[in-house]
Amino acid sequence: MKTHTISILGAGYVGLTTAALLAHCGYRVFAVEPNPDRLKSIKEGKSFFYEQGLDAVIKIAIDSGNLIATDSYEESVTNSEVVFSCVGTPDNPDGSSNLSYVYGAVEESLKYMPDNSIYIQKSTVPVGTGRNVEEIIKKSGKNISYVSNPEFLRESTALFDTLYFDRVVVGGDNKDSVDTVLDIYKNLESNRDKITKISNIEQGQDDGKYISTSLNSAELTKVTANAFLALKISFANSIAVLADKVGADVNEVMDAVGSDKRIGRAFLNAGRGYGGGCFPKDVSGLISSADQFGIDLTIMKAAQDLNTSMPKYVIDKLESTVGNLSTKRVCVLGLAFKAGTSDVRKSPGIKLANLLVKNAGTVKAFDPKAMDEAKEHLSSEIKLSKSIPEAINDSDIVIIATEWKEFLSINASEFMKGNKDRVIVDAVNSLDDITLKKAGIKYIGIGR
Repeated sequence: MKTHTISILGAGYVGLTTAALLAHCGYRVFAVEPNPDRLKSIKEGKSFFYEQGLDAVIKIAIDSGNLIATDSYEESVTNSEVVFSCVGTPDNPDGSSNLSYVYGAVEESLKYMPDNSIYIQKSTVPVGTGRNVEEIIKKSGKNISYVSNPEFLRESTALFDTLYFDRVVVGGDNKDSVDTVLDIYKNLESNRDKITKISNIEQGQDDGKYISTSLNSAELTKVTANAFLALKISFANSIAVLADKVGADVNEVMDAVGSDKRIGRAFLNAGRGYGGGCFPKDVSGLISSADQFGIDLTIMKAAQDLNTSMPKYVIDKLESTVGNLSTKRVCVLGLAFKAGTSDVRKSPGIKLANLLVKNAGTVKAFDPKAMDEAKEHLSSEIKLSKSIPEAINDSDIVIIATEWKEFLSINASEFMKGNKDRVIVDAVNSLDDITLKKAGIKYIGIGR
């Protein structure tokens, strides 16, 4: 099937990135977003969240007319051969996936989708969701193919990951539909040099794989990949706790362990734990999905529990080193869940700051990109600083909670300015501890 027009349902991190990139590949792309503030931002040619290079890609696509931002399914879906669903899948209080947006998008789309079109699920969903959607499509009486195409991009490197992918996974029963989706990505690959120049991101390697699977395998692949990466982080943290007891350095241990090609160094990073909109949700969703099939994923439950405990562990280690914090002035540098994004969902930095309110005398916080998004998640007792110097000034303790380069480039003299007894807590294990210690700074790492 020749694809001319594409609809993207949901213009979040995945949806807006996908829509903006495909609009540079000769397609007419509708980005369907119900939130009026987000929609206004996209129509003005910019993202409502921070992602390196994305604004430039959106602006050109909007100005060219290839990217159309709308809140109307009728305007978009009616005219599209292919529909990508990128709607949210938040977790329920019990940890299971809330699929109301997923099914709602299907029901609304079926009102307008023409026969012989393709409905593609990019949102992360529990295995078996696709079969449920196929039943909904069947009941509609329309001839529409359903395909699973899970997304593997990382926030902060969304453009790079989409353009220079490790793999594209497409699962479904209709081979022609699967091939049509794969052709869209092959077209994207042929346009990536042009887009790379526009976005000014680094150039990657041409070694991505195109993988066709069954529907259920595609769905299970995404959550399994994220769960395994979360498991690696939790494993590193468990070793960090042991390293603290025995006087070892977890960074040295993981550098050596990660040198084994069977293991690899990536994600063996100890510290305040993982956060964001994917790992916590996907781990809890996988556990819940397995429970429904009578499978007890004990190892993932342990990883989840350990990750949840790490922010408090950071504070406990701080107190065991410096004593009671009730008179201490503490600043937390880093509120985004990771560097390179403004996303604060499940942010360990925010959890650290809120926990400190119960322990410390005063708490300040700063983040170069996530201040606006963080406000509603922070205790009202936390003072938000406007700069790094303002955050550090008058602080007895500085906690690095996100690995922003702005924080990692602070030198010893800047850390010591105004208070030579200032304590540095490296909750992401990314500072040069030897240099800081030689300069006379009290340094506290996690498992170091």
